Amino acid sequence: MDKHRISELNSKLKSRLDEILSDRVTEQHCPSVFATLIQGQESLLQAGFGESRIGAGPPGPETVFRIASCSKSFTATMLMILRDRGLLDLDSPISNFVPEFTQAIAERVYDPPTIRMLMSMSGGLPSDDPWADRQESISNEALRSIASNGVYLTAAPGMKFQYSNLGYALLGQVVEVVTGRSFREVVKEEVLLPLELHETGYEKEIVKDDQLARGYRKGADGWVELEYSGPGAFSCIGGLFSCGRDLAQWVRWFAGANDDEFIVTGPLSVASRREMQQIVTVIDHGDDLAATRSNSDRYYGYGLGLFSEYDKRYGHFVSHSGGYPGFSSHMRWHAPTGLGVVVLENATYSGAWGTATRLLEQVLEDLDFRLPNVDVWTMTAQKAEQAISLIRKWDNELAAQVFE
Repeated sequence: MDKHRISELNSKLKSRLDEILSDRVTEQHCPSVFATLIQGQESLLQAGFGESRIGAGPPGPETVFRIASCSKSFTATMLMILRDRGLLDLDSPISNFVPEFTQAIAERVYDPPTIRMLMSMSGGLPSDDPWADRQESISNEALRSIASNGVYLTAAPGMKFQYSNLGYALLGQVVEVVTGRSFREVVKEEVLLPLELHETGYEKEIVKDDQLARGYRKGADGWVELEYSGPGAFSCIGGLFSCGRDLAQWVRWFAGANDDEFIVTGPLSVASRREMQQIVTVIDHGDDLAATRSNSDRYYGYGLGLFSEYDKRYGHFVSHSGGYPGFSSHMRWHAPTGLGVVVLENATYSGAWGTATRLLEQVLEDLDFRLPNVDVWTMTAQKAEQAISLIRKWDNELAAQVFE
């Protein structure tokens, strides 16, 4: 990885990245955007454009936005911590923790999805955007009432990718049952504080009001400011507030798990962080989520609280997007180089994932990055040649050598 380490961006590349970001504002995709690019402990770019609130200046690294569904990686991390402590079996059914969980009357009734299935978006629950984004503030009792009224499973659990926020809301209940404490309190004490993410939390009061970006939607006469929601039983699906500096540290913690030369310690082991970044549920290219990003050289899947994708040229990317009323966010890192990017925008579903993807791949293009050729073990190559020879013409003496 050393030859792909960057000490600083060249002026031409820096100018191009700034242009990508400033265009987001001038083209009216959002009132403001903040982005940071990191590699290891280095911060290669910190840039803000536009107005974090109408009439104010551009956002900076400490400006706090809603990060929406990027929050799911924090929820999954908390579940993995409980798993690693021997307090939770990820293959337990959700009904062990939410006994109210009932399937709606349908042609077929399935066994309840497991914790792992819900974490990997294969629980059989249908996609529920943007309904779930408006449910953050509801109580635990209201959530359990939804579960008891009957939940439709539109696919057999464990068989198909379907992005379910309700599934992650149920996972928040699992954390509370196992720990006997509030989900938000547990995540703060077990994840946020150990990683020193002091400007990340589930309430806007984590920072002073003038440090908060305002969220907007497009109206007939310009940008319309929206109220902040939450917190409540759905906070675990997307309720976090955070800033570019904290979220960059979160990316650094995960990206570092892929680099034996740069390991960042924390509340979850390296092995478990790597496990979260691997595909558990494949995303079919016919799925709307994949169709917006897909090309013939890339395939996609969902791990445990994170998206994972593989490109023939660039290799492994890990990411998550967030979309909430008033906000859009995306975090993304490239496993082979450790390069990571965070983009925060303050407009409803403005598409920060596209901004972040363009930034990171612009840097990789500038590096002229290619996956290295795989060195095949000499004995493996020899055995392969022998096996091919046997297929073409059987030879008992050679076969004895191959299968000895």
